[in-house]
Amino acid sequence: MLYIYNMSSKAKDDLVFKALASPIRRDLMDALRNNPQTTGELCAAFKALGRCSIMQHLGVLEEAGLVVTKRVGRQRWNYLNALPIKRIHDRWIGAYATEAVNLLDRMKNEMERERV
Repeated sequence: MLYIYNMSSKAKDDLVFKALASPIRRDLMDALRNNPQTTGELCAAFKALGRCSIMQHLGVLEEAGLVVTKRVGRQRWNYLNALPIKRIHDRWIGAYATEAVNLLDRMKNEMERERV
């Protein structure tokens, strides 16, 4: 696990994109959005998948930093960590969204000038 701490930011982003590429992992993240759940609860919610599959998907999400786990007795609680998604948003979407809003504002102003 030590290698994760030594990875570059680009490598961390690659893990996040890999984790987000799977619809099953996105569904797991949606299930954790409002509150943490035990692995058993997630397995019960995703009956079509076996426990081993759920554990593998959770492992990918955990490696990407999107899920944080905490053991309490025999239970393993899974918490959604949205900070890696925010980092992706800030880098890849935020700047483009700002430009899109500016473009819409310019278009609105031009249309209003043409009406007068």
